[in-house]
Amino acid sequence: MSAEQPSKVHQVIARTLAENGVDTMFGVMGDANMFMVDSFIRDCGGRFIPGAHESGCAIMALGYSSISGKVGVCSVTHGAAVTNTTTALIEGVKASIPMVLLCGDTAVEDRQNVQNVAQREFIVATGAGFEQLRSPRTVSEDVARVLRRAVAEKRPVALNIPYDFDWADAEYVPVSAHVPEYRSTVMESEDLDNAIGIIAAARRPLILAGRGAATPNAKVALLRLAERLEAPLATTLKGKDLFLGEPFNLGIFGTVSSPVAVDTIMESDCVVAFGASLNRYTTSLGTFVKGKRVVQINQEISEIGKNVVPDAGLVGDYSQVADLIVHWLDEAEIPGSGFRSDELRRKLETERNERSSVQDNGNGTVDFRYALEQLDRLLPEDRLYVAGGGRFMRKAWNMVRATDPRYFINSANYGSIGLGMGYALGTAAASNGRPTVLIEGDGGFMHAAITEFNTAVRNKLDLIIAICNDGAYGAEHIKFSDRQMDPSNCLFDWPDMAPIAEALGGEGVTVRSSADWDDVEKAIANRKAPLLIDIKLDPDLVSF
Repeated sequence: MSAEQPSKVHQVIARTLAENGVDTMFGVMGDANMFMVDSFIRDCGGRFIPGAHESGCAIMALGYSSISGKVGVCSVTHGAAVTNTTTALIEGVKASIPMVLLCGDTAVEDRQNVQNVAQREFIVATGAGFEQLRSPRTVSEDVARVLRRAVAEKRPVALNIPYDFDWADAEYVPVSAHVPEYRSTVMESEDLDNAIGIIAAARRPLILAGRGAATPNAKVALLRLAERLEAPLATTLKGKDLFLGEPFNLGIFGTVSSPVAVDTIMESDCVVAFGASLNRYTTSLGTFVKGKRVVQINQEISEIGKNVVPDAGLVGDYSQVADLIVHWLDEAEIPGSGFRSDELRRKLETERNERSSVQDNGNGTVDFRYALEQLDRLLPEDRLYVAGGGRFMRKAWNMVRATDPRYFINSANYGSIGLGMGYALGTAAASNGRPTVLIEGDGGFMHAAITEFNTAVRNKLDLIIAICNDGAYGAEHIKFSDRQMDPSNCLFDWPDMAPIAEALGGEGVTVRSSADWDDVEKAIANRKAPLLIDIKLDPDLVSF
């Protein structure tokens, strides 16, 4: 930090960010933000990761926030730069990720500036929060406010900064953006009595954990509760692999559940959900909770009943609630349910050990399932795992493991392809030495990831990208095919992607047959730059 007292608005913005713990910023510089970014780097010792496009940079900030636990910060100039971030803002709102967008704004008196646009209206329309930098006298307060709001509201919040304030005199005043930790404790109540009664009466209970409960302490408590109830375990997609290695782990509870998981879920009579919003994908359009008693536990009261009205709802710390349930079950001497059985254990073990019987398709492509098995085997064990959006993602979610749900990012909260690369770059920037893996589709790579591949190269980020390349927009391909219609309009003769990666400063390897996996293994082990693995697939043989 420079010993010199900040004296201009752009300097005070930079210092307030730094004093509140912001050490990394993503963005694209322009006339309305360039001096603030320069001060953040030069005066505050901050790290700035410049991207190629504002949308990618805003997504990077979301990825950084998801992994680091800090507020992701993105800075852009005015006009088109701001409107370029709208998809990212919507993604962040839907994913409930704290992020701050610092956007310059055209000077008020400059009505004919070609970049002039109603920025507030665009930002508010995305569902993000909005704050206006009010004056040179309120800079520290306004910057701290957006940081605080982003954390408290769990969504992106934009600070609109008029260009004509940039070099105005200002005084730095320390203002903290700290948000106190909130941990609620369940007290004796009718809600608690109802929940205990429902769980005690269940004959086939199931424990479900969402991303909210995917912490080490909560995991231990949920395992104790599941063992006490003799209940199988499952997670939402975002809680993926929390119970990896447990013999009665059903895996993902939802529209991508495995056959054994589906049968077990349908047989259950009670779902005890911790930290899960129970959205339509988790509940498989409601079928997974139909006819069952539901107990929902969350730390946010707004999540209780948001998507499914539970039979009992509790607001509280997940570990404390799980242990409290065990305590009262023991006090009442309630026996275990017996829903865990040797037969279920055998079924789950058999399903987990299944392997593809096909390796090559014989036409210069490899079997999709086999490819995912090889990726799971060869990719670094300590990986941070980002899943792109597209037809391939459902199998990839199930078949490529995450070492911890906190290290898994789903980039399809808005249903958009092409957001995976931004998430991966932000994740890699917060990785603390762990390699970041992005599994992406060819459409998503050409849509947006190719734009930012060189960003990974320039910033020396440890990134491995596996492209599930079926030469098609997969979802559209299968919808045409299902109706016996010609899918050729959604097929693409893409260029070879490995040479593109090399031309952009990275490394590349192509998989056309099972023999090529040896090259992949060597490329992963010896990588010295971002690595792209182009896996050739047959669009007619990729399941949806």
